[in-house]
Amino acid sequence: MTKARQELTAEIQQQVIRFIADVILFNHSVSAKLGLGASDSQFMTLLQTHGPLTPRQLAEFSGLTSGTVTGVIDRLESHGFVSRKADPSDRRKVLVTPSLEAIQQTFLPLYAEQGARMQSVLANRTDDELRTILAFFADSVAAD
Repeated sequence: MTKARQELTAEIQQQVIRFIADVILFNHSVSAKLGLGASDSQFMTLLQTHGPLTPRQLAEFSGLTSGTVTGVIDRLESHGFVSRKADPSDRRKVLVTPSLEAIQQTFLPLYAEQGARMQSVLANRTDDELRTILAFFADSVAAD
């Protein structure tokens, strides 16, 4: 690997770390505005990304214990952000389902400025650059 490539990859890694930190801090701010904990808002992200999930799946995705997951679900349910519903494929299981109304009325407005900023950054990229960015993130997520 050339020195220039090493420097470039090191700079990309630093920018990714900075990006992740900014996202985490922003999510903490949103959580605080809503009276939620950090894990609470991350559960909402998981549910928006994957759709309804069982508490066990939430534990697997988050790495949290079942007791902690139950507490998070209880808090989200008390705020009206999620509901527990019987799993139609197995009535013994419960699916945690996000409230689309709560997402639209509560979460989306808080993330609107961040979304607009991202759209502005992406608007300045060519289609080829966008495909490269997409491939980078897809590969990064797949590595998990």
